[in-house]
Amino acid sequence: MKCIQLVLILLVCVSCKKEAPIDKTTTLPYYSTNDFTPQWISPNSDAYKNIHTIAPFSFTNQDGKIISNKDLEGKIYVADFFFTTCPSICPVLTKNMSAIQEEYSNDDAIKLVSHSVMPWVDTVAVLKEYAINKNITSNKWHLLTGERDEIYELARTSYFADEEFVKTQDKSEFIHTENVLLIDKKGSIRGVYNGTLPLEIKRLMRHIEILKKEA
Repeated sequence: MKCIQLVLILLVCVSCKKEAPIDKTTTLPYYSTNDFTPQWISPNSDAYKNIHTIAPFSFTNQDGKIISNKDLEGKIYVADFFFTTCPSICPVLTKNMSAIQEEYSNDDAIKLVSHSVMPWVDTVAVLKEYAINKNITSNKWHLLTGERDEIYELARTSYFADEEFVKTQDKSEFIHTENVLLIDKKGSIRGVYNGTLPLEIKRLMRHIEILKKEA
């Protein structure tokens, strides 16, 4: 009889520890690999402790202010990669990022971060002029410049922003991507979108609203 009772107690304990199923319609996945395989992970699981996060960084924005990941702690932010003289996808990216800026203009919990992939051209002065021309609000949207190698390392190993590098492993290659990434309050990647498509930007905004409700 005692053995049966012990088994029942153990079964109850195991059932109590069992994680509740995740509702994928109201919860965003995590992205921890460069192939952007989505993973729905419970905060109560052991896997949650090893979720990929954006590495520490420190760059200069269009106002000459040093911006680091510390400045974005507790914020939801949208990140992309661009350069001011780009004639193709960057103008479209900037236009669509501007729509996000406008949508969340009064929400200090939402930030935008654009990293220049041509920092030897995109000086602080160049970025400032670009910001003025594009009506970019400095305390909302940071245009970042710095050392090329640091930006490229961050792009490739933290944001997984260089698809070609995954194939070639050639560090000399120029980064040019239309990907826009959604980063949560703890620095984890929670969404990846084609930043040239308005429908994708609308999807991104819906996902921002989901993140805002997360504990």
